[in-house]
Amino acid sequence: MLVLTRKRNETIEVGSSVIVRIVQIKGNKVRIGIEAPPEWRIRRGEVAQRDQAALEAAVASDPN
Repeated sequence: MLVLTRKRNETIEVGSSVIVRIVQIKGNKVRIGIEAPPEWRIRRGEVAQRDQAALEAAVASDPN
């Protein structure tokens, strides 16, 4: 894992097509903006985990 320190309006480039920008820092919260190709799916980690759990539950309850 790469850990970086960034200030407001500074960016992080991921590959040649993704830019992560620090938009706002307020207390212990940081708002980020992500610029990526439209075909890339970007989700919060907790949403991805919820979706995965729902998929696993659906597969487990399917008799086939």
